[in-house]
Amino acid sequence: MKIDTIHPAANYAGDISAELAHQWMLSGKATLVDIRSRAEREWVGFVPEALGIEWKVWPGMAMNPNFDSELKAIVPEGALVMLLCRSGVRSIAAAKQAQSLGYTAYNILEGFEGDPDGEEHRGQKGGWRYRGLPWRQN
Repeated sequence: MKIDTIHPAANYAGDISAELAHQWMLSGKATLVDIRSRAEREWVGFVPEALGIEWKVWPGMAMNPNFDSELKAIVPEGALVMLLCRSGVRSIAAAKQAQSLGYTAYNILEGFEGDPDGEEHRGQKGGWRYRGLPWRQN
């Protein structure tokens, strides 16, 4: 996969690599929004410059009824926004929602942890951390 390629998608701007998302974040071209639950960000790790808005709320992983208003409160309407989740699945739904709200929304492929390996462990087959991009853990 070329890291500087935008992969077209239906109902949102497209899918991008973690490396391209990092470049856009550093340049100020787009805002990175981590949509994982607060628990995931606290226990697994987080991108220091990312904004956190839960797509689903821990425990129970119920939909966050305030997602739209929280996004509108911290990201200017019409801006480019990049959505990050654990593996790049929840962030597709969030990207579609953000796009419907008037943002140019991108899903970050592989998410923060990537897909599970043969032993069902994440972080070994892709994702923000695996790619060596900046992150922290509490």
